[in-house]
Amino acid sequence: MNRYRWTSLLGAALLCAAAASVVPSSFAAVDAQGFTIVKPDELKWTPGTDGPDIANVYGDPTKKEFYIIRARFKPGVMSKPHYHPTDRHVTVISGTWWAGTSADGDRSKTVPLGPGSYMIHPAGAVHFDGAKDVEAIVEIKGIGPAPSIPAGK
Repeated sequence: MNRYRWTSLLGAALLCAAAASVVPSSFAAVDAQGFTIVKPDELKWTPGTDGPDIANVYGDPTKKEFYIIRARFKPGVMSKPHYHPTDRHVTVISGTWWAGTSADGDRSKTVPLGPGSYMIHPAGAVHFDGAKDVEAIVEIKGIGPAPSIPAGK
């Protein structure tokens, strides 16, 4: 194989890999024009061990790229106070989501947010959130990487 053809094949492979990295999720089909549709019943939820279940909708929150995830808080599930190194934009999809903006984790200091409500978690700002008596689903958007860092660390 000549050098030109090898370089072309390598370039095509890298282009395909780059394109695949921006595909919403492995389960979502992308049509010839680049449109993607993800219906709620197509989301693949990863069970939370000590927090919400998470579904990846678009991108990868562990990489330096735009991402969209959904977090499903079962009744009584609240996160511990934490922060993220980048801004996160949160929209309530369903239920009542309770948001707190202190490091003490005092549930009595949370604010109830219903469907359609929006909140920004500024980079580095400690917060906690979750569901009290009904399940809550929120959609979170931002630029990664976006790990959750426990307050005080």
